[in-house]
Amino acid sequence: MSGANNTRLANLHDVELAALAAAGDRAAFGELVRRHGSAVRGLLRRMGSPAAEADDVAQDAFLMAFERITEFRGEGAFAGWVKKIAARLYLRRLQRERRIAGLAAEAEETSSDAHQPDTAGRIDLDGALKTLGAAERLCVSMCYGAGLSHAETAEALNLPLGTVKSHVKRGLEKLRARLAPEGALLEGRRGNG
Repeated sequence: MSGANNTRLANLHDVELAALAAAGDRAAFGELVRRHGSAVRGLLRRMGSPAAEADDVAQDAFLMAFERITEFRGEGAFAGWVKKIAARLYLRRLQRERRIAGLAAEAEETSSDAHQPDTAGRIDLDGALKTLGAAERLCVSMCYGAGLSHAETAEALNLPLGTVKSHVKRGLEKLRARLAPEGALLEGRRGNG
């Protein structure tokens, strides 16, 4: 019977699973965790979390999502909803460990490392994200990895909207420079000059 139930759940849409979970079906919520757990942990690692901490925060995010499942209305993707919860939990954890003001200082220290060439000749997004300053990495990850708007990111980080937009813009520029093929940057400079 359990195998038939798992097959039935695997064929349901996330919104249907969330409705079942809201009605008390733990197996339905377990299916949501199975579907989206690795994506949530991946987002947290891209935001700068070590793997073990990403696992802990993801688990906390799913526990909170289970407790608040009735708040999920299906207006957006379940994955996006739970990623926002995870991103906010991770940020709260960061804020407890160090102040956001310290992130700006750290960004200045690490920005000189952002222009190191990728000798492997392959796209390594996680590696490229690690070259960003902490504030840039957080803002880019929250806006593009968790799907938060600039305003939502500003609210979550308790930063001015313009500051978040600046961090995202600089972060994306550094990522483009880091991930672009070597010849593309030279050709672009010749064409502009």
